[in-house]
Amino acid sequence: MAAINAPSLQALRTMVRMEFQNALVNVEPQYLQVASVVPSNTKSNTYGWLGSMPAFREWIGDRVINSIKEHGYSITNRTFENTIGISREDVEDDTVGTYKPMVQMLAQEGQEFPDDLVFQLLADGFTTACYDGQNFFDTDHPVNAKHDATGADVSTPNMVVDGAYTGKAWFLLDTSRPLKPLIFQERRKLDLNTLFNPTDPAVWTKNEFQFGCDMRCEAGFGFWQMAFANQRDLNASNLWDSYEKMTAFTRDGGKTLKIRPNLLVVPASLEQAARKILERDLIDENGTTVQNELKGKFQLLVVPQL
Repeated sequence: MAAINAPSLQALRTMVRMEFQNALVNVEPQYLQVASVVPSNTKSNTYGWLGSMPAFREWIGDRVINSIKEHGYSITNRTFENTIGISREDVEDDTVGTYKPMVQMLAQEGQEFPDDLVFQLLADGFTTACYDGQNFFDTDHPVNAKHDATGADVSTPNMVVDGAYTGKAWFLLDTSRPLKPLIFQERRKLDLNTLFNPTDPAVWTKNEFQFGCDMRCEAGFGFWQMAFANQRDLNASNLWDSYEKMTAFTRDGGKTLKIRPNLLVVPASLEQAARKILERDLIDENGTTVQNELKGKFQLLVVPQL
């Protein structure tokens, strides 16, 4: 039986940290493909400038100042944790090596947890408001006839719903800009902490040593114009329709936003349908085999959380 002393506990601490860090390197989260990481240094961040994408104009006379709309859209950080206990007897019996997979899984869960936040928010976009007060995916986002928002609003949809469709939603996104369609707000990065001293409260009350990680963060919405949701069949015709609707989006005042859809996001249940559209040379269209003009046009992201 191994003695529990400073060297053995230091060895345990070193093993946990090493396995944790090594596992982090091997994890590739998906959220970075659809969300911009925004650092936070307070309880919440307010994104009053969302909704203001002013256009360039010829400089004649004085500059025209584009005032930033104060929408008051805020993202409030939350704290998340995951903790594991190691029996004191296992440390005494030198069987802590059996916990290595648990350490590695803890690292993977922590590194991928932003995926859960971001893609759950994307899925909830049909019922969750963004900066303009409408649901992120809606049929009547207001776009004003004048660049200073003093004109009449025109309702603009960024979703299509087929009442007869029973499958899962799929999404077309423009992730080519500095601010992606979603925001991952990071207040405190993923961090590992250990309680590996014989005098720690957990050892006294629960007879176990503990280690765990935590982070403080939240997900939120960026510009709704950079995302289009579909609750209808995933086929070439509907994908083209989504693309055309997105590229026609305008800013206040009527100038085209130059949206460039480049990423098709689907749940695992629609991966086969998506690959048929994006990878085959020929596709079936209304019973006729035709050249596939969508081959390679969009990147594909398959998200299990959806």
